[in-house]
Amino acid sequence: MTEAGTVLSDVTLDAMRRVQPMRALATLGRVTRHGVEGVGRAARFAVTTLAAVRDARTWGPLATLQMRRLGVNSLPIALFIAVFTGIVLSLLASYSFTGAVPLYFVGTLVEKTITMELAPVLTGLALAGRVGANIAAELGTMRVTEQIDALETLGYDPHSYLVVPRVLAGTVMFPVVVGAAMLAGVASGWLASVGLLDLSSPDFVKGIRLFFSGFDVRYGLVKSASFGFTVTLVGCIRGLRAAGGAEGVGRAATTAVVYSAVMILVLDAFWAVTWLLGSQR
Repeated sequence: MTEAGTVLSDVTLDAMRRVQPMRALATLGRVTRHGVEGVGRAARFAVTTLAAVRDARTWGPLATLQMRRLGVNSLPIALFIAVFTGIVLSLLASYSFTGAVPLYFVGTLVEKTITMELAPVLTGLALAGRVGANIAAELGTMRVTEQIDALETLGYDPHSYLVVPRVLAGTVMFPVVVGAAMLAGVASGWLASVGLLDLSSPDFVKGIRLFFSGFDVRYGLVKSASFGFTVTLVGCIRGLRAAGGAEGVGRAATTAVVYSAVMILVLDAFWAVTWLLGSQR
């Protein structure tokens, strides 16, 4: 290689080293900008939805239908998850105690874990797949087939007619579903403890009553209400922004489930830090 070629190669490598950090910074900036824009669009959508609540004559007749579809029809899957969660928790608690802790603490662990964490979170994640995907696919299909444009032509506000009933139904019915899951989970833990472990019913109840607090139930229900609001709102956002035919509808449903699951975990940590940790001080 000639001296000129060597110099040219060195210059090229030096230029590449300078360009690579700039590309990384540009990519980081682009991702950050898209993230901030997404948060802004979601916040604007939420504010518009809250403003549409005033139009009760439009969303009122539809709210009960959405409560049945999103809440009552979701009870079987929530109860199914809660039953097996309670059984596994009671057996796991018995295995973990290994004789060092009185066995009646199985009741304490089952009650605390079910009511404060597993019933709200597991039910929320399951309903994110069922409810979030359903809303996104339904509204996405309406968007790509121009049904929403037809509603606007007829003078209907899509937020009042489509979004508000679903968001209110999710916010109200998620705590109902989670409350039923709490009862089913504790009951199945009790049955498993009595039937599979050397634990009597009075001892299991003693463990529950020993550390039970109304805060446990309150904490789980408030969390589940925030999960319901988030799952339905995300499903509506993704559905109304669907584009590109059937592929776009499928993409909207998928992203709705993913975003809802992530937001449930973020909200779970948020409530733990702000409310659960604050109540101990």
